[in-house]
Amino acid sequence: MASLSSLRSEMKFLSDPVRAQHLQRFFKTGKGEYAEGDKMMGITVPVQRTLVRKYLGLSLQDVAKILKSQWHEERLTALLILVKQFQKGNDEQQKEIFELYLKNTRFINNWDLVDASAEYIVGAWLEDRDKGLLIDLAHSELLWDRRIAMLASFCYIKKGNPEWALKIAEILVSDQQDLIQKAVGWMLREVGKRCSPGAEEAFLEKHFRKMPRTMLRYAIERFEEPKRLKWLRGECGV
Repeated sequence: MASLSSLRSEMKFLSDPVRAQHLQRFFKTGKGEYAEGDKMMGITVPVQRTLVRKYLGLSLQDVAKILKSQWHEERLTALLILVKQFQKGNDEQQKEIFELYLKNTRFINNWDLVDASAEYIVGAWLEDRDKGLLIDLAHSELLWDRRIAMLASFCYIKKGNPEWALKIAEILVSDQQDLIQKAVGWMLREVGKRCSPGAEEAFLEKHFRKMPRTMLRYAIERFEEPKRLKWLRGECGV
């Protein structure tokens, strides 16, 4: 049977120091950056997805161990396994995965880790349940909790429901973290694309004066150029 030790051995064999150096820069792991100290192995996501299929039968306890790894790719592989196990699991198994996820958000500590997992675990588990937890996460001091709250709402946006995306966006609309500004702007853009252009523009009209520029730029990215420029000049929503 595939084991945790064999997964780690394979990942060590597949590591690429040259690619790892590039990823260290791309994912902002330098001193004072948002992922300071994170370590990269240099393994591509498609290769990791191949490993996920091979090691999908790992126990939750073993997956939890690599979720706490010092290596970025091991943590991402753990999350991709959890997503697949969640999708295949029954209610009891899904609850275990959801609870494990929430207990370890400090290790889900880069934008790609959040984006690959939040909607598929947190969003999916809460879909037919009380979503008040998303409000708590959005108020968290931990950057990654706040991004998880915003990205979890993508699950509902994709089904045509913008309600929770707009609620979380309203909490985070003045957030000073670049990764939150980008996430909020992205989800607002998706609200306009997948749910209701009117709902997105109503939100912008209410909040655009206090939105960080990065957030606004992401939100209006799909607008036609003349309209986009009006928003950037502050000529809309008045």
